[in-house]
Amino acid sequence: MKNPLLVDFRTPFQSVPFNEIQQAHFKPAILEAIAQAKQEIEAIASSQESPTFENTCEALERAGNRLAIVSSTFFNLDSAETNDEMQALAQELAPVIAEYQNDVMLNQSLFERVQAVHEHAPADSLTPEQLRLLKKQYKGFVRQGARLPDTDKQTLREIDRELATLTMKFSQNVLQETNDYVLHLTEEHQLAGLPSSIMQAAKEEAEKRELTGWAFTLHHPSYVPFLKYAENRQLRQEFHFAATSRAFKDNDRNNEPIIRQIVALRAKRAKLLGFDTHAAFVLEERMAGTPEAVLEFLSDLLTRAKPHALADVEKLKALAHAEGIDPIMPYDHAFYAEKLRVKEFDLDEEELRPYFALDRVIDAAFDLAQRLFGLTFVVRDDIPVYHPEVTAYEVLENGEHKALLYTDWHPREGKRPGAWMTSYRDQHRIADQNIRPHISIVCNFSRPTTNTPSLLTFQEVTTLFHEFGHALHGILADTTYESLSGTNVYWDFVELPSQFLENYCYDKEFIQSFAIHYQSGEPLPGAQIDKIVAAANFMEGYQTIRQLSFGLLDMAYHTGRFVSDTSVERFEQDTLEETMLYPHIPGTAQSPSFSHIFAGGYAAGYYSYKWAEVLDADAFDYFRQTGIFNPTTAAKFKKLLRSGGTVDPMQLYVEFRGREPKPDALLKRAGLVKAG
Repeated sequence: MKNPLLVDFRTPFQSVPFNEIQQAHFKPAILEAIAQAKQEIEAIASSQESPTFENTCEALERAGNRLAIVSSTFFNLDSAETNDEMQALAQELAPVIAEYQNDVMLNQSLFERVQAVHEHAPADSLTPEQLRLLKKQYKGFVRQGARLPDTDKQTLREIDRELATLTMKFSQNVLQETNDYVLHLTEEHQLAGLPSSIMQAAKEEAEKRELTGWAFTLHHPSYVPFLKYAENRQLRQEFHFAATSRAFKDNDRNNEPIIRQIVALRAKRAKLLGFDTHAAFVLEERMAGTPEAVLEFLSDLLTRAKPHALADVEKLKALAHAEGIDPIMPYDHAFYAEKLRVKEFDLDEEELRPYFALDRVIDAAFDLAQRLFGLTFVVRDDIPVYHPEVTAYEVLENGEHKALLYTDWHPREGKRPGAWMTSYRDQHRIADQNIRPHISIVCNFSRPTTNTPSLLTFQEVTTLFHEFGHALHGILADTTYESLSGTNVYWDFVELPSQFLENYCYDKEFIQSFAIHYQSGEPLPGAQIDKIVAAANFMEGYQTIRQLSFGLLDMAYHTGRFVSDTSVERFEQDTLEETMLYPHIPGTAQSPSFSHIFAGGYAAGYYSYKWAEVLDADAFDYFRQTGIFNPTTAAKFKKLLRSGGTVDPMQLYVEFRGREPKPDALLKRAGLVKAG
């Protein structure tokens, strides 16, 4: 039987032939692709020709192309459409791929050829992008242990193999714990306070599970509104505890021992490579530069934001106290925050939902991309997808093919929580051919019900624009080398396009263009939009402290502060003492489900969300000054997006903005200083 993953795809734009792929194809395809890649690497490393940029660096950049496509397809599906068999296969294959990657980076002959080009190639013989690739490759070898003695190289291999297994297991534990919990209610009085749309979704979830009554899950569209609206405090407490104790119970899915191992292995790896801490290793390749710079950045924001956060919480305490609740607890926050929002702004998020039908919000995002960057999106029913709920679009620019975009909006048991953008193929050039990207957005938005289409909360609207910003970074990419294309940029720069696009969700004229009631066809009243804009800073002090707590916890784990025999729960309490705004609930901890840093790419990098906020606020302030659809400003921002990692991010930003970023716009937007 021919393996569809090991032949050229005979599909439109050589898109992944999901309709032909079976799970049994993945393991042999990945093993064969690794074997092919090893042959390509060996041909470069053993070449008798003198090392040149073309026969060494460019050849290395192209090596393993089949493996990249097959492995990205597998791991993307393991995140969006997985099952027990696939998760077991991921556990098996992740260390195998890590071993191959180490085979490349620890290949002494290959490193010596790259080193020779790095030391001897005349700089004026290479383009700026070629120089960027050369420096990235050389530094990549050094940072991955190419200069280590053989015994240390072997230790590094063992560490990376183990880390690949542990991080995969961490993610799977969180998904399984999320999927397995259900809050099953059978009495209607238990639903007091919940909007009808949420009750209908819970009723349909129960029917799907062959249960009577209503079923609520830990997936975002079910969990968040329950905590926000349910009047039954005991049920809010139970539900909140279930969420904050995920993968932190005395069973085989407890992530606490995995955290200990991951942190210890990362620290050992950093020491092996000559760095004091894992954070120091990571931040050498970030805009921030050092752990000290990150901690100073977070500390400064904490000092500015904490008085506002305390004031936010005091308002909620007063509301709760009036109802006989004292002390107010974490599971009370969303409930009383929503009451306060209604009181201060006369703004009920559930009343906004009918104006944010998913299809209209998607059209608005596409319209924004057209107005800013000249892109159009056309549904392609002839492109295979991995699930019936996925839609494939062809992206066009001036009528010419630009990219493919897959969208996957709703939660399923096989999909991990959260929202993310990923790619099946990044943009690059081979000879005169511009290979265009295949990008995917995966979310967990409110499902349609029997009676209504998918109606989004305003937070889900901003999340859609956030992930679409990442997608545009990939779609617009226009570089020669794949490893420098699209989102292959410094981690604390990658959030700029995504967070920048969120700003349009608070522009009155733009909201008016798409916020239409799904039944009546009436536009969202201007007064309501004014309230959305006015409420943009609602609880901003609290939200800022919450984000800072994640960043500080991340840095604490990765700067040597975590001792292996310390309780994770105790460590969190000690680390986050300055950011704790509510009493701690025994038996809960955020670390065991903190997938960003223990299963994703944000280790020693969670601060980047706040770092990028400085950039996005400053960038959008520039758009406001010139016009938020100003073609000249948009063209400059488009150039920044197209450039990917071919230029230092600060240089790219200065070329766009005319100067380095300033925090003033962020502080004003967040209400942390008075607008001048």
